[in-house]
Amino acid sequence: MATGKINVSVENIFPLIKKFLYSDHEIFLRELISNATDATLKLKHLTNIGETDVEYGNPTIEVKIDKENQKLHIIDHGIGMTKEEVEKYINQVAFSGAEEFLEKYKDSAKDSGIIGHFGLGFYSAFMVANKVEIITKSYKDEPAAHWICEGTTDFTIEEADKKERGSEVILHINDDEKEFLEESKIGELLSKYNKFMPVPIKFGTKEKELPKAEDAPEDEEAKKVTVDNIINNPNPAWTKQPTELEDADYKSFYRELYPMQMEEPLFHIHLNVDYPFNLTGILYFPKLSNNMTMQQDKIQLYQNQVFVTDNVEGIVPEFLTMLRGVIDSPDIPLNVSRSYLQADGAVKKISSYITRKVADKLKSLFNENREDFEKKWNDIKVVIEYGMLSEDKFFDKADKFALYPTVDGNYYTYDELQEKIKDNQTDKDGKMVILYASNKDEQHSYIEAAKTKGYEVLLLDSPIVPHLIQKLESSKENISFVRVDSDHINNLIKKDEEETSKLSEEEKEKLKTDFEKVVPKEKYTVQLEAMDSSAAPLIITQPEFMRRMKEMQQTGGGGMFGMGNMPEMYNLVVNTNHSLISTILSSDEEAQGKLIKQSLDLARLSQNLLKGEELTSFVKRSFDMIK
Repeated sequence: MATGKINVSVENIFPLIKKFLYSDHEIFLRELISNATDATLKLKHLTNIGETDVEYGNPTIEVKIDKENQKLHIIDHGIGMTKEEVEKYINQVAFSGAEEFLEKYKDSAKDSGIIGHFGLGFYSAFMVANKVEIITKSYKDEPAAHWICEGTTDFTIEEADKKERGSEVILHINDDEKEFLEESKIGELLSKYNKFMPVPIKFGTKEKELPKAEDAPEDEEAKKVTVDNIINNPNPAWTKQPTELEDADYKSFYRELYPMQMEEPLFHIHLNVDYPFNLTGILYFPKLSNNMTMQQDKIQLYQNQVFVTDNVEGIVPEFLTMLRGVIDSPDIPLNVSRSYLQADGAVKKISSYITRKVADKLKSLFNENREDFEKKWNDIKVVIEYGMLSEDKFFDKADKFALYPTVDGNYYTYDELQEKIKDNQTDKDGKMVILYASNKDEQHSYIEAAKTKGYEVLLLDSPIVPHLIQKLESSKENISFVRVDSDHINNLIKKDEEETSKLSEEEKEKLKTDFEKVVPKEKYTVQLEAMDSSAAPLIITQPEFMRRMKEMQQTGGGGMFGMGNMPEMYNLVVNTNHSLISTILSSDEEAQGKLIKQSLDLARLSQNLLKGEELTSFVKRSFDMIK
């Protein structure tokens, strides 16, 4: 038996590991299984290139709990280590076995899926164990070795009588980490981190029902056998070529990723690139509502089939974090714990590539089946509109497939919309005015007024519309978006022709004074407008700029204008050509006050602005008037 000291550059690495190196204790299991996978894949690679005569076979990695003795075992049948290799790769922490292996076989090992980081990854075991053993036998014809360390820089190493090739790591679990001796906890961690590892992982056994013989009686009970419980899928869909998969395979994999998700995804995007970086994956567009809160089911990031995180900000553009699926890349730089991403040039290239692939896929879906794309628009528009707002390259590409739906259920691209409305909706100054509504029911009367003039009204109801139209106005030439309820119809798109008022200037002055006596000035600004006599006598509008800035402030942005704390202000537009307005003008002061109050409340009611005590009072007053 030999003893010695682990070669580390700090006096004692173990407190460092426990306190600083890993943010989460559960990471230890991922690291140890990653090492076991490395060892197995190394053997497979050496076998494939004829470096060894050892038969690879169908090896598994086994995880066993020995609750009685407070031990956790991780067993592989991979490349194993000699005594000298244990001393080099385990004791000399600065070395990484995988890195040296890759360097030696860099040309042929490029696609072998070796994870690396053997050295420090192994020492994460001491976060949960007060003693760790390794019993290992190399694929070379040399004696097995048994290494023991009790969480100090001291270790012992001696020969062992292990006959089978591979390594067994034995963790003597600390008293305060006993949760890692529970089957439920280990099963949860294996499912979280190792669900798609490239080597089968065995954890316990399960009963399997054998198929009945064709001539067996119906009442005969099916026979059951005990089989190894393999908890992972070593060949997940993203590791295959798109030509190997059908639509049903993608949907099946989606359910495998998100077992609690009942709805089918709308469509998928298969990512597969090997230059100038390596990246594979599958992204799914789920059905999305206008609610932009982050979902529980997120995109999962893997490194060579090892789960890293579902916090993919920095890798995936922010607007695509609302999607679901998997991204796998060995080129994403990670710290030792593999939990936090570090921004660098490779990451930016990956992010740009994903943006381009998503845009190309959306364009092809639009071109191949526009009718189907239109049906899905409401479920995907939040992602696309957010992308147009936040990514300039995506904004440029989205011009070919972003849709602008109307209140009548028609869908136009921007170019189609421009062609449709430019003649009728260009104002006297040559600016094209795009009318839109945010709520068909609440803005119904305004929509109808616009339609009587032959105007198209878009239905733009996602939460980021105020921000998006601001960007569109600054990116497109000579256009303006105006919400249909922001002014009366004649002022929405000003033409050369104007209505003539039936009232004299003196009558208009008196009328405005009469209204201002009754109408609360802290909420309404009275405007007199000459409109068609068939139009409503009173119309309540909210100025486009003020309303848009308030909405932008509420959804993030626009705060610089200080609109967030301002009271709601509206314009009360009085139609000087309506017969009711003439009646109000000629009535005595008492009758005038009642008519103005009732007319104002009717206008407020039409815009859902009459509520609570004021609504109750209005209803009672209306019944009294009928009596």
